[in-house]
Amino acid sequence: MFKVVDLFAGPGGLAEGFAAVRDANGERAFDIALSVEKEYSAFSTLRMRSFFRQFDRPPADYYEHVRGNVTREQLVSNHPAEWSAACAETLQLELGTPEAAAQIDPLIDRIAAEASDRCILVGGPPCQAYSLVGRARNRGNADYVASEDHRHFLYREYIRILARLKPVAFIMENVKGFLSASIDGENIFAKVTADLMEAGGFRESYSIQALTIGIARGGAAYILRSEDHGVPQRRHRVILFGVRHDFASRLPVLQSPEDHLQPCDASAVVRDVLGDMPALRSRLSKAEDSGPAWRDAVIEAFEISARAAFEEEDEQFDEIAMRLIAHAKWMVGLNDILPSCSAEPAGVANDELADWLLDPELKYLPNHEARGHMGSDLARYAFAATFAELNGRSPKASEFPADLAPAHLNWTSGKFNDRFRVQCWDQPSTTVTSHIAKDGHYFIHPDPLQCRSLTVREAARLQTFPDNYLFEGSRTQQYTQVGNAVPPFLAYQIARVVHRVLS
Repeated sequence: MFKVVDLFAGPGGLAEGFAAVRDANGERAFDIALSVEKEYSAFSTLRMRSFFRQFDRPPADYYEHVRGNVTREQLVSNHPAEWSAACAETLQLELGTPEAAAQIDPLIDRIAAEASDRCILVGGPPCQAYSLVGRARNRGNADYVASEDHRHFLYREYIRILARLKPVAFIMENVKGFLSASIDGENIFAKVTADLMEAGGFRESYSIQALTIGIARGGAAYILRSEDHGVPQRRHRVILFGVRHDFASRLPVLQSPEDHLQPCDASAVVRDVLGDMPALRSRLSKAEDSGPAWRDAVIEAFEISARAAFEEEDEQFDEIAMRLIAHAKWMVGLNDILPSCSAEPAGVANDELADWLLDPELKYLPNHEARGHMGSDLARYAFAATFAELNGRSPKASEFPADLAPAHLNWTSGKFNDRFRVQCWDQPSTTVTSHIAKDGHYFIHPDPLQCRSLTVREAARLQTFPDNYLFEGSRTQQYTQVGNAVPPFLAYQIARVVHRVLS
């Protein structure tokens, strides 16, 4: 069994994937020895999931905790040994500070001594400073100085711990913008990879491998496309797989196509994981929130968007307007109004994902509650989802009727081209990011009759978190956790390659 140290762990997506791998005897191939996260709500989720994994078969009171019938304190007191193990495995620390180093270094030394040559380091230093969106936002800040942004240099803490732990292998994850980011003219990717390769104390003490076979060169060879590997989401991330020189020199490291991460025959799509989810109505923000009030607000939203479409005097808009009117008429006759939240378990159409996501013991689906929307946004959601229903794609800003355009001076500039984006049924979703915590405009549900953005659980399914994965904190914090994580099902496939290579 390999020991795993997980840095900048978030809610635990990477650890979940590694913990799921079994060896030829059916035993766990990886033991999560330490996971570190600084943000409290993500850390709470991380620790609860660590507790869940202490059991070969989760106890009944865990599921009652998910349902809300058993408090966290009661659950912990019922299983003190497992909770103690979870507490030993998880730390809330801000990596990169002297205080964190003083606490974590003795633990790293102990793990290194106990694991010997069977230790792995994984993690993704925070990526806001590298992301293309983040860099664009920083350029708009006249006072921003890249060389003074500590987020650019958190990778150094990862490398410091890599040098101390000296694991047989490591996985580092980051955004695509990492490849093109630079500080004072120096390319960040080249600097980071050079530092990683020298972390063992001499040049090329680690070799960095590409997990997939392709024609890409340079940094692009390390990009993993989640939709190619069974994740119902277009999420492209840089994954660096490093192997220590002494192992790389004597092992056939990724020498054959079979050793690499294999693409799926067909992409998983939104319908596979959301098609059977309980239908919900949105909540209403800044207004009375009730079933009848929602029905009236959505009828008005359909009618407003239909009139706006008719005003364009275009055949394509006329077709959308007629469909919007049909939806409004259907809503008028609706007596059984949808709930705004549901705990009803739901199926998964994709067999491989069903095995990964579903838990037959789970009778209560957590984190499936709609957020509130303003009336003006309901009209835009109604139009966008109906457009996608008819065209199989989300509308661009230029395809919105003028009367539905938001009051943004730059609405027609192209900067807001995908400001309202529908996640279409028969495609992988777009990248689930932490922005989903701010508003739902980029994550509109494909069913126009629900007229809402995605719930935390729907976003979690697109990210391939199992249904029994309980997210802690406020709903906004839960969205952030989901958006920042590595998809666990992708992490599982990466971990299988790592285990195959090292074993």
